[in-house]
Amino acid sequence: MVVVMAPDATAEDVARVVERVESVGGEAFVSKGLSRTIIGLVGDIESFHHLNLRTLAGVADVHRISDPYKLVSRQHHPERSTIWVGSTTRVPIGPETFTFLAGPCAVETAEQTLAAAQMAKAAGATILRGGAYKPRTSPYAFQGLGVAGLQILRETGDAVGLPVVTEVVDVRDVAVVAEHADMLQIGTRNMANFGLLQAVGKAGKPVLLKRGMTATIEEWLMAAEYIAQRGNLDIVLCERGIRTFEPATRNTLDISAVPVVQAASHLPVIVDPSHAAGRKDLVVPLSRAAIAAGADGIIVDVHPHPETALCDGPQALLGGELRELAQAVRTLPQVVGRSSVA
Repeated sequence: MVVVMAPDATAEDVARVVERVESVGGEAFVSKGLSRTIIGLVGDIESFHHLNLRTLAGVADVHRISDPYKLVSRQHHPERSTIWVGSTTRVPIGPETFTFLAGPCAVETAEQTLAAAQMAKAAGATILRGGAYKPRTSPYAFQGLGVAGLQILRETGDAVGLPVVTEVVDVRDVAVVAEHADMLQIGTRNMANFGLLQAVGKAGKPVLLKRGMTATIEEWLMAAEYIAQRGNLDIVLCERGIRTFEPATRNTLDISAVPVVQAASHLPVIVDPSHAAGRKDLVVPLSRAAIAAGADGIIVDVHPHPETALCDGPQALLGGELRELAQAVRTLPQVVGRSSVA
């Protein structure tokens, strides 16, 4: 069951609902979004019905949700959500716009990160991505610069005027990553790291949640529910390809996941064609497919010198490929009734 609070509900109104639910042995999880507060209830449904929660001050509605993911479901929130990223520069990700996120897969040096950020912004990107912590398949591969990388990314974002998103891989690092980043990313390998999901849910920053490489759509949405249950509804989902039997690409981009998830959840959905394909020649066509399928944005790797990149050079764009992508991002969203974020 979910209690939807009115936009003008006070903290006292929310506390009163929580107190009433707990009085019958239930649990209440308060999640705050941009325009509303939602309280997810866990316990005996029949007991909750007898509480007459709709009569309490500040309560807009009460819904009985059949989906296992209560807070991120469209059953109680039929309008799709827009998530805002950044403080000085605020960038929307949602159904009215198409948002382009780009930057280096890994922060290597200040010079490389700045060059990549300038390339990304020139191509139309409005959010800068860059990895400071890099969980890799091989323990011998470049693992990122850690805090030094966070500092470089923050300084670069400020220099070019873009909010930044970066991955957090350990519960112990959530606070320091949140200090430097405008948005926290949960990567495919950590989608089912429930302790980490709960920690970022309490961090007070928007979260970019990538789909696990072997996860079903329901498992992906349940991962989002872990974040929402800890008080954070500012979640953007990212389809980045799933593992299949096909070896021609690194992963298989599940483009059908975009409309399927949008029908089930009010959260925005973006696509990562770079990590799906693992090849730069496929990034532009997959980006076009994402726009046509109704994705709310894309996140793409760019690098000034892909041949020397310490991480995922073969999929990073520059030159002609990046110009071609920029053209697609400028023109194609209009065809499906969106405006590019500029």
